[in-house]
Amino acid sequence: MNSENRVFHGTTILLVQKGNHVVIAGDGQVSMGDTVIKQNARKIRRVYNNQVLVGFAGATADAFALFSRLEVKLEQFQGNLNRAAVELAQEWRTDRALRHLEALLLATDGKSIYLLSGTGDVIEPDDGVLAAGSGGVFALAAARALLRHTKLPAKQIARESLKIASEICVFTNSEIIVEEL
Repeated sequence: MNSENRVFHGTTILLVQKGNHVVIAGDGQVSMGDTVIKQNARKIRRVYNNQVLVGFAGATADAFALFSRLEVKLEQFQGNLNRAAVELAQEWRTDRALRHLEALLLATDGKSIYLLSGTGDVIEPDDGVLAAGSGGVFALAAARALLRHTKLPAKQIARESLKIASEICVFTNSEIIVEEL
C-alpha cells in the first residue's frame, strides 16, 4: 500500500428532512485505500446536549477534528447552528492547518440543515436532502426519488437510500445507522 492510500476514509452519509422529521444515516464502512478496515463505524454524532446531529464523510481523523471544532462553535454561540456553521466554515477555509482537512460534515438542529466543506461552503439544500462521500450521489438520487414518489417516513427513506447506495458503491456497505432528531 503506498502512502497515498493510507488515509482512513468514512464513506457515505445522508441527511433527509421530511416534515418535522430530520434524520442522518451513515454506512459503517471505513476504507484505507482499497481495503475495508472497519465495517460498523459510527459516522454520526450528537453534539451540543444532543440537540445537533452531525455526520461526516472523508478522512476519519479530519472529521473528528472538525466535530470538536463544531462543538466549540456551538458552545460559543449557544447552540445557534447557523452561526456556528458559518464560523466553522470561515475558520476551516482560512486556518493553515484546518484547510488541509479532507472531510465533509452534514449538520442539523432539527430546523436547519447544512453541508459544511473546507472550501468555506455552508450549503442549505432546496429539497431537504444532503449527501456526501463516495456513495453520496447514489444515496441522494434514491432519497429524492423516494421523497417524491412514496409516503415513507424520513427514517425509512434514509435507510433504503443508503441500502441502494451500498448495492452500487464498493466503498459503501449495508451496516446502516440512522439517527433522528
